[in-house]
Amino acid sequence: MRCSALLLSLLFCGAAHAQQDAPPDLAFDRPGIGFAASTLPRGSVALEAGLPSFSRDRDSAGVLSTQYSADITLRIGLVEHLELQAFTSPWNHLRVAPRDAPAERSSGAGDLGVGLKFALPLSSEKHAVALLASTTFATGSRDFSEGATQYALGASYEYSFNDRWTGALYANVTRGGSEDSVTWAPSLSFAATDTVSTYLEAGFTDTHGEPSTGMAGAGITWMVTPTVQLDASFDVGLDDDSPDTQAGMGVSLHFE
Repeated sequence: MRCSALLLSLLFCGAAHAQQDAPPDLAFDRPGIGFAASTLPRGSVALEAGLPSFSRDRDSAGVLSTQYSADITLRIGLVEHLELQAFTSPWNHLRVAPRDAPAERSSGAGDLGVGLKFALPLSSEKHAVALLASTTFATGSRDFSEGATQYALGASYEYSFNDRWTGALYANVTRGGSEDSVTWAPSLSFAATDTVSTYLEAGFTDTHGEPSTGMAGAGITWMVTPTVQLDASFDVGLDDDSPDTQAGMGVSLHFE
């Protein structure tokens, strides 16, 4: 937990120095299954972090797994419509409790990844599309690593019905190791005020050689200042093969 406390301190120190005037089209990628269909302005930086996220699942054998993860994404605007991303989870804690047996605990870092995000230049303000190509390297601890380099290509499409309601569709293909997978997720967002928004989402994943999984949930974001966003979200499993519960809180900061 000391790592989480240090992360919180760094983030809120950064918030104190974040600029107060954000570009009108600023959108963070967290929370939610997908990502925003826009990129950062050239030369600007965003830091997005979980504080941490939480996952719990009990399998058919009665084994209860509980995991906490402090994920971090750094986004850098390179040129118009293009940004560089780097992401990892420097702290993870897993507790596995078999039925009628002592629980086992482990901690460690997750894998490190990099990506390029490109927002398509469209003439319509109602439509927005972005692509994210990324590579994740197996640099993490044994219990928190995919074990092989993975390549992913994601796409996010957003349609603004009006000033309050926005629909989105996210899709992602991941290849690497022996677990190629496809994920797609629809969502609906509502801007309750100028600073508070909520959303509903569902996500479905098909993995080669494994059962398909589904999640559904909701979240809320609050723009504390024009450059600082707080968020909270949760998802529940829609079938026996999905995690029972996923939840988390996070903070996102934008710097010029």
